[in-house]
Amino acid sequence: MIRTTNALQAPYFAHAATAMRMWIIGLTWCLLLPNPSAHADDFAEKGRAIFNKYQHSVVTVEIVLKSKFSMGGAGAQQSESRQDVTGTVVDPSGLTVLSLSATDPSQMMQNLMAGMSDDDSKFKVETELSDLKMLLEDGTETPAEVVLRDKDLDLAFIRPKTKLNAPLAALDLNNSAKAELLDPVIALNRLGTVAGRAYAASQERISAIVERPRRFYVPATSTTTTTLGAPAFTMDGKVLGLFVIRTQKGRSAGAMSMFNAQRENVTGIIVPAEDILKAVKQVPPPGGEKPTGK
Repeated sequence: MIRTTNALQAPYFAHAATAMRMWIIGLTWCLLLPNPSAHADDFAEKGRAIFNKYQHSVVTVEIVLKSKFSMGGAGAQQSESRQDVTGTVVDPSGLTVLSLSATDPSQMMQNLMAGMSDDDSKFKVETELSDLKMLLEDGTETPAEVVLRDKDLDLAFIRPKTKLNAPLAALDLNNSAKAELLDPVIALNRLGTVAGRAYAASQERISAIVERPRRFYVPATSTTTTTLGAPAFTMDGKVLGLFVIRTQKGRSAGAMSMFNAQRENVTGIIVPAEDILKAVKQVPPPGGEKPTGK
């Protein structure tokens, strides 16, 4: 017996068939489109791999800084502060690179004060690094000294005063890469005593690339655990560079304008690994004469 479809049932089956086709198409798209959670898991997995491989190349450096300020006709004021800064080991002997502004903020402060008043030219700040120690992973405090300063790149290189008993984990600056606009990067850091000096990782993103007078990267302004002196890595595990600060004399003393959240004469940047490598080659050998910083 041949079954025929009732005229009243035809529209129902037509709608059901259409719904089935749409469901199949939707399921196909779900299978073909990337899964956001899978992408996030892949990013986290790559970030953990970078963290596990390079975390021990990050060290805490304890500095004691003496400062002397004077402005206009006012008398000079003196202060002494002890603080922890982040360093990145670039040679197993203990050669470590920091942000110069973290160890000698005089130039940064001078630039930030420029344009603040008619007396800005009379503002003077002098700093002296009176003590410098590297805090190693086992808790050992190793006295160190500055062996090279590069004001253009905001880099300071320090080295243990005595030979270490064992080599330190160090970054291979030859294993470097470049980044593109909006690329994600991984930054490593070591936290302070309140967090048990734990190693930390954070995600940053490249918001701008400046080519002149030399190439450097501007990270997005977001609140993370990244600090000056922290190394940056591309997602394939290659060294991108080091977080430092860039300043220049301006009219607004580093203040933000009403219509622009970017400060006029100060910004955090990432110095490329290739520039750091060139500076490393200028570091004198242990016991050699210290060159004058640029």
